[in-house]
Amino acid sequence: MAYIIGKSTHLGKPISIENAEDHIFGKVIFNDWSARDIQAWEYVPLGPFLGKNFGSTISPWIVTMEALEPFRCESVTQEPAVLPYLQFIGNKNFDINLEVAIAPEGDEETVISESNFKYMYWNMAQQLAHHTVNGCNVNVGDLMASGTISGRDQNSYGSMIEISQGGKEPMQLKNDKTRTFLEDGDTITIRAYCEKDGKRVGFGECVGTIAP
Repeated sequence: MAYIIGKSTHLGKPISIENAEDHIFGKVIFNDWSARDIQAWEYVPLGPFLGKNFGSTISPWIVTMEALEPFRCESVTQEPAVLPYLQFIGNKNFDINLEVAIAPEGDEETVISESNFKYMYWNMAQQLAHHTVNGCNVNVGDLMASGTISGRDQNSYGSMIEISQGGKEPMQLKNDKTRTFLEDGDTITIRAYCEKDGKRVGFGECVGTIAP
């Protein structure tokens, strides 16, 4: 997932945890494509960079914070306690159902992961407060991604590298096909929606295909 900034700040002015959500306009589905073969080489000791900076895909429209209000939920317990500038009051997480599917070229899709945004350890307000605590400014339209959203079991892991245990355990797709990592022609579709008390808010689909 990712959120869109809707209120700018000036360089040198941090955003407090209390005011962080005032600067967030809404959310989209976000796929941060990763080339794991490149990333595995560079992240020791450099950290991921070229393996992750070549492309991203987002869903077609922004779901506003007002639309998400009915779907607030409790955050996970943070231990050890966070520093004072990241401590918050109230429900800052959101109950957003997530689904990821793979469709090989010319074949039907298989759902490989079902997770939820509520599992995020760091909520959006904390992320924005931390991002700006050193005075970094933000502008309207800036997009900030949440990072991988993984649940508590293998069916809810948020990345192929987790699901396949680093390529050691192939996942079973329909029609006797398997994958450890993506291959040319594969289409990844991510879906997200909120649903509660007869109300449903959808994010559409975030779709991308691996080209040779």
